[in-house]
Amino acid sequence: MTSALRVEFCGERYTAVAGTDFVIGREGDLEIDDNPYLHRRFLLLTEDRGLWWIANVGSLLSATITDGSGGVQAWLPPGARLPIVFPLVQVLFSAGSTTYDFTIENDEQYFSTTMIHAGASGTTTIGVVPLTSSQRLLVLALSEQVLNQDSPGRGEIPSSAQAAERLGWPLTTFNRKLDNVCEKLDKVGVRGLRGGRGKLATNRRSRLVEYAVASRLVSREDLVLLERNAAAGSAPPPAEDGE
Repeated sequence: MTSALRVEFCGERYTAVAGTDFVIGREGDLEIDDNPYLHRRFLLLTEDRGLWWIANVGSLLSATITDGSGGVQAWLPPGARLPIVFPLVQVLFSAGSTTYDFTIENDEQYFSTTMIHAGASGTTTIGVVPLTSSQRLLVLALSEQVLNQDSPGRGEIPSSAQAAERLGWPLTTFNRKLDNVCEKLDKVGVRGLRGGRGKLATNRRSRLVEYAVASRLVSREDLVLLERNAAAGSAPPPAEDGE
C-alpha cells in the first residue's frame, strides 16, 4: 500500500492519503493564502498505481520543484506533472510579489541524491554557479525575506528600488547587475530568467529567488554578508567579470 505524504507549510503539517486528491492553492486542502494572484486550485497531489505525482492544474503560475539537497531541480509549468521520487521535496512558487514554499515528505524513496560539485574540468552538467561578491549580494537582497523564514512559508520579493536601497547602490547599477546574473544563469540552462516582450521584471526577480533558494545558490548563513555590506558603508560595487 502506498504511504501517505506529509506536507509542511508555515509550521503546519498536513497529510495526503492515497485515493484522495490533495489540492493546494487559494482554496483546497492546503489554503496557502488569500493572495488574488494565486490560483484557487494550483497544485494537485495524487497517487496513481503506487506512485505519488505533483501536477500543476493552474493556468498561469509555474512552480520550482527540488529534492531536499537542491541538487535536482525541475520547473513545473501549467498542465505538467512530475512523480515524487525523493524522500524530501521542496516546492517554491511566486504569486504577485510574494514567494511561497512548502515541503513534502515521502516515506517511499525511489532515487537518492549524490551531491556533485563542478570541478575544474567543467564536465558537470549543472553544478555550482560561481557568483562574484556583488552578484551574491544582489541575490541575497532579493532573497532575504524568503531565507529568513524559520519554516517553509512565504516571503515578499522586494522591488528593484527597494533591493538597491538595501545595498546602497544606484538603481541603474542594480539593474545592470541583475541583467548580468540572469544572463549568467540562463547560459547554464536556468529557465525563466530572460527578459522579453510581455515578460514583467517582477517575474524575473521571483524566478531568480526561486532558483537561488531551491538550488542553495544562497543560504540563510550568507545573510551576514548583507550586514557586512551595510556596515562597510554600502559603496556602489566596482564592475566585475567584464561587467
